[in-house]
Amino acid sequence: MGATETGANAQAPAIGSAGMPFWTRLKAILGGSAGNFVEWYDWFAYSAFALYFAPAFFPEGDANTQLLRAAAIFAIGFLARPVGAWLMGLYADRAGRRAALTLSVAMMCFGSLIIALIPTYAAIGILAPIILLAARVLQGLSVGGEYGASATYMSEMAGRKRRGFWSSFQYVTLISGQLAALGVLILLQGVMSEEALQEWGWRIPFFIGAALAVVVFIIRRGIEESASWKNRGAERVGTLLLFLRHPRETLMIFGLTAAGSLSYYAYTTYMQKYLVNTAGFSKEAASQINAAGLVCFMLAQPLMGWMSDFLGRRRMLVAAFGLGALAAYPTFTTLGRTSDPATAFVLTLIPLLILSAYTSISAVIKAELFPAYCRALGVALPYALANALFGGTAEYAALWFKGAGVESYFFIYMTVIVSIALLISLRMRDTQKASLIQED
Repeated sequence: MGATETGANAQAPAIGSAGMPFWTRLKAILGGSAGNFVEWYDWFAYSAFALYFAPAFFPEGDANTQLLRAAAIFAIGFLARPVGAWLMGLYADRAGRRAALTLSVAMMCFGSLIIALIPTYAAIGILAPIILLAARVLQGLSVGGEYGASATYMSEMAGRKRRGFWSSFQYVTLISGQLAALGVLILLQGVMSEEALQEWGWRIPFFIGAALAVVVFIIRRGIEESASWKNRGAERVGTLLLFLRHPRETLMIFGLTAAGSLSYYAYTTYMQKYLVNTAGFSKEAASQINAAGLVCFMLAQPLMGWMSDFLGRRRMLVAAFGLGALAAYPTFTTLGRTSDPATAFVLTLIPLLILSAYTSISAVIKAELFPAYCRALGVALPYALANALFGGTAEYAALWFKGAGVESYFFIYMTVIVSIALLISLRMRDTQKASLIQED
């Protein structure tokens, strides 16, 4: 194994885009992240509006049963993400980051448009949930490809000295996409009756997402390619060779992502349902508490990314997963007995701020582990596999435990997975000091 793969020459002089002007770098980061916003808006619009459209596709059973079936499709959509990550990761390493980013947002556009136009179960019967599932699979392929390409591109364009800060905007746009979905939900809740939202209003956010995707498709066609991809050399790596050459890095990304994704979806998408079904808040109050917490969570990303440039990535990971393991169980159990919105907001915010020590650098730590010729695939595939198994099933698992009368088992499950990530963090090298991204 050469020095480049081990990180032994990580302190070598930067090459490629050295001295990139601030505004040029900013344009590249914003251009690369614009599609990330739209991708995650479309992805989370499904979860945000599930409270309203679930009866349209699953009319039988009580509210929890309908949500459980909608959550099952949400989870199945995640299963397509590893396939999208695999295909798009290979494509991004061979055809370029820009080409992969453009293709992924086009796929999301079609997926959102399909959901917006699906007839209900009352109109076409069992075909309605089948088409919904197909659209979510298409969106899963898109999001699976988007993460690896955007995380890689933004990390490569970020620059050596402030790579943690600039790459944190990958999660800023991810969260802002979720916030936008929640914002549309809150707006529609304010101007439409619950009956209208449940009958046809839930289609509006998916039309919006499809339109935004067209705009971003045009923007992404104009962004420049990264110097890392241009300087990658002639070597190529397939899927098998990725696992053979980088087994440790692949497993580390899988373990960190399992904990990070499980925590993220538990404290965001599932939290909305938990506040309604367990804590007893109204749908409107739960949406507002969730949105306020996400705003603070989003604003914390650049700060945490900036801190990682000084403190190192490893220390941030240890803090995120160490405190996260301690916080999971008491956060949920205390929330379940809370009726005050202000208290609920604080209780949801604390674990999100802890988690931000990971999410802010989740893109860069993965990208810094791999050489350029296999970086997009190395970032995307283990991330998507762990995300599908742990993030995509978080809401379903939590609802299942609740239905079985043992809701607290989900909190224990979270604690165990996050503790495993803590052990990984304690044993991994600090990628800030041993980064394989050589370009500045």
